Amino acid sequence: MPKNSDVAQPRIIIEGVRKTYTLRHTHSFKESLVARARGKRTSTGFVALHEVSITVGEGESIALIGYNGSGKSTLLKLISGVLRPDAGRVLTRGRVAGLIEVGAGFHPDLSGRENVYLNAAILGMSKDEIDARFDDIVSFSEIGEFIDTEVKHYSSGMFVRLAFSVAIHTELDILLVDEVLAVGDAPFREKCNAKIRELVAEGKTLFIVTHDLHSASELCNRGLVLRDGELIFDGPMPDAIAALKESR
Repeated sequence: MPKNSDVAQPRIIIEGVRKTYTLRHTHSFKESLVARARGKRTSTGFVALHEVSITVGEGESIALIGYNGSGKSTLLKLISGVLRPDAGRVLTRGRVAGLIEVGAGFHPDLSGRENVYLNAAILGMSKDEIDARFDDIVSFSEIGEFIDTEVKHYSSGMFVRLAFSVAIHTELDILLVDEVLAVGDAPFREKCNAKIRELVAEGKTLFIVTHDLHSASELCNRGLVLRDGELIFDGPMPDAIAALKESR
């Protein structure tokens, strides 16, 4: 397992991170009062991540794998800044762009064109940068004829096409990708994978969450395995896949 000190010029540092969610068992104020009067618990805590520490170096391509409920998406949201840890810290160096979930960063009542400018601005691009890359963004997404349609009429696949296209056309240092690419069709997924390989070749840092072990093996050289919120393996991708299968 790689040690934190072995990684030069880190892009992502995760130290002793813990994240707990509150699971509520009542749906109204009245139900809460009744439950408390009867001595029943109205909520319980669920530990999504427990003492997770990871260092990711510049130019590394990382696949975070694990079965459902292992804490993968929670960790990715912590890295992106969407969530904050309850304990520990998460540090990133450079510009972060990501696809965390379908439709994130898009306003349903705005057109695709307007959402390109909105989403790209959220990712840190200036208007001049967006103007210069707008045609490339639309061309890659392959939804040109729908670019002036309100995105609330888009399918999930169209959302992903446009969101991914915006993300990979930013001046990014770290690319975060959740399982969202699974909703796209096979040709577009391969097109995305080819672009991701291009970014990795340029020295960008890749951090993906996926259940597609074949794609993970193609795109990533290091695998992290989560089980019940704990990091149980950190090492070469083939060994990570073996560790995942043994963890069932």
